[in-house]
Amino acid sequence: MTQAREPEIIPWLSRSVLLISLSACFADLGYQAVLAIFPLFLVHTLNAPVWFFSVVMALSFGPGALFGLWGGRLGDRIGHKKVALTGNSLIPLLSLSGLMATPPLAAILFCGGWWARNFRSPPRRTMLTEVTTRENRTRAFGFLHALDIGGGFLAAITTVVLLLIGCQFSTIFLLTLLPLTLSTLTLSRVRAGARPTTQPPAAAATGATPAPGTAALDHRKLYRRILLATGLYGFSTFSFGFPILTVYQRYHSDAVAIGAYVVFFGISALTGLFIGRIVTREIGFLAWGGYFTGGVASLMMAALTTVQFPAFWFFPVVALMGFSLGVIETLEPAIISLIRSARTTGSAMGALTATRSVGLFAANAMMGILHHFGHGWLWAYGYIGVLGVGAALILAGAKSQALIAPA
Repeated sequence: MTQAREPEIIPWLSRSVLLISLSACFADLGYQAVLAIFPLFLVHTLNAPVWFFSVVMALSFGPGALFGLWGGRLGDRIGHKKVALTGNSLIPLLSLSGLMATPPLAAILFCGGWWARNFRSPPRRTMLTEVTTRENRTRAFGFLHALDIGGGFLAAITTVVLLLIGCQFSTIFLLTLLPLTLSTLTLSRVRAGARPTTQPPAAAATGATPAPGTAALDHRKLYRRILLATGLYGFSTFSFGFPILTVYQRYHSDAVAIGAYVVFFGISALTGLFIGRIVTREIGFLAWGGYFTGGVASLMMAALTTVQFPAFWFFPVVALMGFSLGVIETLEPAIISLIRSARTTGSAMGALTATRSVGLFAANAMMGILHHFGHGWLWAYGYIGVLGVGAALILAGAKSQALIAPA
């Protein structure tokens, strides 16, 4: 007697996939608004130097690597839903950072909220793998990213509107608490992650047999190569607060600066929504469409900072950055979920988050150092671009064998 399957809205979009994605949308609707105004709040309201913002971002991502790794492993042991809910409920610390009167206090709360986000992300991704099959995994992660970044897109637009009508930063920070609370409530309704998974999802859903020894060895090699590439890409990834500051310092307009954030999120959301429909060779597209495109966009940003261009010219470059992020955030977790066993998916997702975060720690620190000692943005963005291209070359050498989840 077969077990009744969960009712589906369309073949791959189940209730659980929808709730996980909506939770991500609400979360980004809240904390991405914080990220949009936090650099302006810190640097132009609290009068902190740009290098201090760089330090805050580095501290957010550096220890955040450990929280991501811990969250994934703990989820494998006690259930991913408990861990995801715990982390998600602490993200509002980001909102409270904007109520502080001194840069150090704002930095402490901001870092705490970001660490909670990293702690939550691997378990949430693992919950998505539990409710999807191998055949629809990429599309499901693309949908998750589309709603995730779609929330950020709405946050950026809302923030621009609020600034144009004269809202204070403190009011905007407080308003972000509402969607963050809705995110946790939505995630609590998901029927997944209640206990550790012991059966490979692909086998459970399709009856497939485990991969043989040779394939499993290829999967391990590919897994290590992806972690190496994503780590190097992390070294070439920076907080989007830096482009916001770049545009602001050129045009001295909060609305124009955060308008770049709108373009970034809009393109990234659309990329995530459609990437599962058009990509057939995940490894190659991740290398060239994701890492390489991101590296080239950073090099273009470096070039733009050296000459006087109209504000419009920044937006196509920001759009390329958004496309790159959409590809990476969709394909990285999808590929990882297909080449790691169900018993270790949480740990693998944690390793993915941790590896990226270590690179982000260094990248954000280097952005501040190179901006300060290089007297501008040229060397900062140039360094980032070169490493992004290097990450693409590392991953492009990987075999593009069929991805089958091992035992």
